[in-house]
Amino acid sequence: MTAASATTSGPRRPADAALASLGHSAPAADPADASPHSFPDGGSWRTEIPSVEGPEALATVFKEASRLDVPIHRISQGSGVWMLTDSEITEMVESCAERNAELCLFTGPRGTWDIGAATRTDSRGGGLRARGHDAVAGCVEDALRAASLGVKCLLVADEGVLWLLHQLRERGELPADTTFKLSALVGPVNPASFAVYEQLGADSINIPSDLTLEHLTEIRRVSGAPMDFYVEAPDDLGGFVRIYDAAELIRRGAPIYLKFGLSKSPGIYPYGAQLRDVALNSARERVRRGRLVLDMLARLGADGGMSPLGSRLPGSLRRFATAQSQPAPQES
Repeated sequence: MTAASATTSGPRRPADAALASLGHSAPAADPADASPHSFPDGGSWRTEIPSVEGPEALATVFKEASRLDVPIHRISQGSGVWMLTDSEITEMVESCAERNAELCLFTGPRGTWDIGAATRTDSRGGGLRARGHDAVAGCVEDALRAASLGVKCLLVADEGVLWLLHQLRERGELPADTTFKLSALVGPVNPASFAVYEQLGADSINIPSDLTLEHLTEIRRVSGAPMDFYVEAPDDLGGFVRIYDAAELIRRGAPIYLKFGLSKSPGIYPYGAQLRDVALNSARERVRRGRLVLDMLARLGADGGMSPLGSRLPGSLRRFATAQSQPAPQES
C-alpha cells in the first residue's frame, strides 16, 4: 500500500490548506462523531471485492490485486450457491485460503428471480426475500451445502432466513465460526433496524450508499456490528461514487468493510458464460477502483488502521435469545 501521508495532527481534509488560504476553511471535525468501535483485531476497516461470480473471475481479481497492490479481506459473490458446482465452490475456497481472503457466497432463491409478480411492480413488493417455505428451504440447503464445502461466510437477503441460519449456528449444525452478511438490497436505513439485524444474527450489515455521514454516526450510537458500504455502488443500488468520503466513512462507520463496486456496468446476476467478458472486465475494474480509494486514503493520511489480512471475525455482538442460548429451567 502507498505510504501514509499522515502528520502528527492526524489525517487532513481534501484541499484543506488551499481552501483555508482563501477563507473557506471547513469546520473542525467533531470528535463526538467518530465511531468508538473497531474489529476485534483492533482495525477500523477492511476491504471487499463484490460480484466475483466464479473461479475464473476470482483468479482475475487476485491477479489484478497483485499487480495494483490492493489488499483484499473479503470476496463476495451475488448469483448464489445454487449457481455454482461443488468443484467451482471448492476451487474458490482453496484460492481464497491461499490469499488469506474470506469467501462469501449468496444463499438460495430470492424473490427477484421466482414467479412472483410483486417484485416487478413499481413498489418492488417482496424484493429479494424468500417467497414461501420452499424458497426458505432452498436458502438453508444452500447454506448447509456451502458450509460442507468449506465456505465460512454466507450472504443473506431475508430476515427469516437469517434468523433460521443463526439458530442452526447456535445448535452446531453450521460451524460456530460461520458468519452471515446482510445483502445490500435489503440493507437497513436507520439505527433501530440496523440493531434488529444484528440481533437476528448478522455479522456484517450492508447499508445503502445514499446514507449520509451523520446517518453512520447515528447507527454507531446503538450498534458496533460491522458495516458493509459500497464506496462506489452499482447502478441498481444508485450508482453513487463516494471516494472522497472514504476517510470519513472509516472515522464515523468503523468497523467497516469498504466495498469496491462499479457503476455504469451491466448487471451479471445470475451469472453464466454468456456474461464472461463483462464479468472479467468488471472484476478487473473493481480492483482498480479499490486502488483509487486506497490512494485517496493515503494522500489524506487516513490509510492507517486497516485490519491485518486474514482477519474475518466480527467480535462479540448482541443477539436475540434462542432456545440454545436460554438457560435450562431449574427443577423445583
